[in-house]
Amino acid sequence: MTLQEAMALRHTVRKFTDKPIDDEAAAKLKQRIEENNRQLGLKMQLVLNNDKLLPGLIKLIMAKGAANYIILDSEATPIGYENIGYAGADIMLYAQTLGLNTWWIGGTYSRDRVIRETSGENVSGLIVVGYGQTQGKPHKSKKISDVSVYNGAQTPQWFIDGVEAALLAPTAINRQAFMLVGNENKVSLTYKSGMLSDTDRGIVKYHFELGAGKENFQWTFGND
Repeated sequence: MTLQEAMALRHTVRKFTDKPIDDEAAAKLKQRIEENNRQLGLKMQLVLNNDKLLPGLIKLIMAKGAANYIILDSEATPIGYENIGYAGADIMLYAQTLGLNTWWIGGTYSRDRVIRETSGENVSGLIVVGYGQTQGKPHKSKKISDVSVYNGAQTPQWFIDGVEAALLAPTAINRQAFMLVGNENKVSLTYKSGMLSDTDRGIVKYHFELGAGKENFQWTFGND
């Protein structure tokens, strides 16, 4: 399975089986995390077989079977949070290629609990990972025209593909509060200020690049 195929198949899953992540998949996932950490200056970590990271009520109501996590840890700066979004998107799709399911948690968790149970420092969220009881369902999505504009006589296919990929990205409370503007081979990305907007910008940026192909365009207006 390619990352592009995984992007179309990945949906949020909140209920997991008790099957442990197999050793090979865990090793590959850890390696991917370490590569993102090196490239983007992050401190993410993989925590396996720990059922203490989420409060009992959250586990009972929303996250049944959650025991494996990617701890999202970065510098407390806009670029640090954007890089967490970018890397987290990559890891979620990579996990999908390994036959795993994921759920990005940005708010309904105890930051103090996570830091206490792990070596995290500036934790901004968690990605629950494991074998889902289901494969999840597609989220509601805006239209291409709601989130993008191309300034030209004809919109190139790579731009359309990029926007469609961006609309598949998981964003906080499914806001999809971004705007992509294309002009020739230049693209700008802005995101409306709000909860987790820096992280969401990184997630959308990764998805657009994957859909459009990085060889087809350049980011502009400070988004490169």
